[in-house]
Amino acid sequence: MISLRFRLAFVVVLFSSVAQAATYQSHQVLDNKLQLQTDEYAVSLSFKSQGAVEVVYQKSGLKQLPSFALVAPELSLVASLNEQPQQLEFATEQLTVRVNKSPFQLSFYRGNELILAEEKGFFAYETMRGFRFKLQDDEKLLGTGQRVVGMDRRGQRLPLYNKASYGYTTEAQQMYFGLPAVMSSEKYLVLFDNSASGFVDLGKTEKEVLQFEAVAGRTAYIVMAAPTYPKLIEEYVTVTGKQPLPPRWALGNFASRFGYRTEAETRAIVDKFAAEDFPLDAVVLDLYWFGPDIQGHMGNLAWDKKAFPNPKGMISDFKAKGVNTVLITEPFVLSTSTRWDEAVQAKALATDLAGKAKTFDFYFGNTGLVDVFSTEGTSWFEGIYNELAEYGVAGWWGDLGEPEVHPSDAIHSIGTADEIHNVYGHRWAELVYQNRLEKQPEQRPMIMMRSGFAGSQRFGMIPWTGDVSRSWDGLKPQVELALQMGLLGLAYTHSDLGGFAGGEVFDKEMYIRWLQYGVFQPVYRPHAQEQIAPEPVLHDKETKDILREYVKLRYRLTPYNYTLAYQNSSTGMPLMRPLFFENEADTSLIANKDSYLWGDAFLVTPVTAAGVKSVPVQLPAGVWLDYWTGKAHQGGKTIEQPTDLTTLPVLVRAGSFVPMVPAVQSLKDYSSRQLELHYYHDQSISQAKGHMYEDDGKSPDSLSKGQYELLTFSAAAKGKSLAFELNRTGLGYTGMPKQRETTLVVHQLAKPATALVNGQALSWVNSAAELVAGSAYFDAKKQQVLLKLNWDQAKARVVLE
Repeated sequence: MISLRFRLAFVVVLFSSVAQAATYQSHQVLDNKLQLQTDEYAVSLSFKSQGAVEVVYQKSGLKQLPSFALVAPELSLVASLNEQPQQLEFATEQLTVRVNKSPFQLSFYRGNELILAEEKGFFAYETMRGFRFKLQDDEKLLGTGQRVVGMDRRGQRLPLYNKASYGYTTEAQQMYFGLPAVMSSEKYLVLFDNSASGFVDLGKTEKEVLQFEAVAGRTAYIVMAAPTYPKLIEEYVTVTGKQPLPPRWALGNFASRFGYRTEAETRAIVDKFAAEDFPLDAVVLDLYWFGPDIQGHMGNLAWDKKAFPNPKGMISDFKAKGVNTVLITEPFVLSTSTRWDEAVQAKALATDLAGKAKTFDFYFGNTGLVDVFSTEGTSWFEGIYNELAEYGVAGWWGDLGEPEVHPSDAIHSIGTADEIHNVYGHRWAELVYQNRLEKQPEQRPMIMMRSGFAGSQRFGMIPWTGDVSRSWDGLKPQVELALQMGLLGLAYTHSDLGGFAGGEVFDKEMYIRWLQYGVFQPVYRPHAQEQIAPEPVLHDKETKDILREYVKLRYRLTPYNYTLAYQNSSTGMPLMRPLFFENEADTSLIANKDSYLWGDAFLVTPVTAAGVKSVPVQLPAGVWLDYWTGKAHQGGKTIEQPTDLTTLPVLVRAGSFVPMVPAVQSLKDYSSRQLELHYYHDQSISQAKGHMYEDDGKSPDSLSKGQYELLTFSAAAKGKSLAFELNRTGLGYTGMPKQRETTLVVHQLAKPATALVNGQALSWVNSAAELVAGSAYFDAKKQQVLLKLNWDQAKARVVLE
């Protein structure tokens, strides 16, 4: 509940600002929007969902830009209006906005609970505009994108200017995604829909004030409220857009480095993965595909035929092996590149103040920048993507999209660089996403981008955490970075596994630990500068033997991981989830940046220091089982979990269903016809449920058209009886198995006297190797019951007693 002190402080602020605040004059409701006029500015309120309201301030003479965050800015829901002498109330069932008439001020309520109130509210001067809100004493604040400053970001003043952070480690206030959105422990979220350069002050300058400021841009914010954090995220993605399902192959293993220099080298590395029995689904080509060295060639964006004489044949051969090709592209066109004159003539570039193509120097050479906001820039860039797609390219990597260098006097079609800097990568992702869907409507786009904005997830963006140091200190902040991005919709945020920048001597232990952690990360992509090989297949036998099993575990977990992707696309729920989701009343859990939940089942604690023999793990409530040994731990306390170089600290929640399949060399051959369904039993669990999502892995409209299958599982324990129900729902999809040879594995269960499937008793066999449909086996050493059945379209019931 909101504190009495906050209520009193709000009243004091309300009356102390009478002299400087605006005064209400009139209002009307038009197209479901409450339009207010004061003596200083106009204000528009419109609900974008039941729990989200947009507030737009418009002051005469103040330039406005379009909304980039909202998926449908013009959409407004019906809301009720209640007028009283001193205030208006504009409300849905979930959220109420109270408009104080004099002084003019907005406050936001969930039910009768005041969750957020403007302090001064809106302000606007010649070089600065923004908003001020009142903070509660004990309120914790998250969000603002990629930063290494701790999970609770209150007390920080953070720049909102997307910027490269080369070689960062355990501290970084400014990085690739400076998102203008703040999530509160009071379960509200405020999003500033402004693309310009600015700052967000989270009680740094004034302890009890949240302030957003920008040099230009849209003077609008959206307040969202919900009863839980997951529901709050769902409100956020409802108004900013949900992440489309990625192609299933994007969840597989990537071969990636800076970079493969020739076709022969690229072919050799793909062959090496197969020879070393490592699954592989993608190969990523960095900038050497269009030039022989780092400088002087950016903007060519055409194959260097000396190094890559037969790119179409190479890509086709890879595709036949189930390996997809991903190409890097950049928005910079060097004046030395082969496309410079073409880009200038096409008017595709940002201009200078004289209206000519703007040129400037940076690391890669003298350059111009594609104007992705203009019709000409969009058309020119799309033409290049269309050319490259003809070669069979399956995925797109947009690099340097902050943009890494962006002079203030670069002029884009809708404004200056400082006005639109933070949405450059966002608009670039939109351009690629829409172009690929138009040209390849049967294929889900795969778009990896280094920078973006609120709502970039709706363009299928897969972000990564940039040029991290190849060191233990580079590994340490990766959980924090991924969790914070997932809270704001960008749930596929991942790291260059093994680290990217620097590192002259191979640190074997650090490398293994980072790649182990990657198994429980949204994208599995080792990537680094080439002085030390990022690919596990190029290291010593012990490294390969350890990591081969982890990569195969990643592939075995595909149905579980793909289900997490489905959950994210449906509700915005992150794949990596913070521990404070487990006990929302305990705000101390917000600080935990060492452990996280991978879906609902797994509790993961990456090892981030050398020579560690155990790690402290803060257990949520319930019973947790060591994934490797089955040892049970009672939740609600902190334990020391043992670890060695072969075991990443992973626990499984009792009552979890984890579907798995046999590992394959490539997800091209993925099938759930042979399904392992693991259930983690504990006598404390009387009821449990789980599900598994399946579709064809590639169609963009699988969800919207219902072309999928949802497998549901339940368990019920009563006395000595443990009963399971397996069911299948959905319209189905092309290639769906008519029957699954299903092995149910029940962990931590004593041998039952009987095992029944649909009322028929199973015969007991003496080893797992003897299992066939209609039989069961008890592994006394592991305390596991295994049984096999042919599960067709009908509901299946299994009873152990």
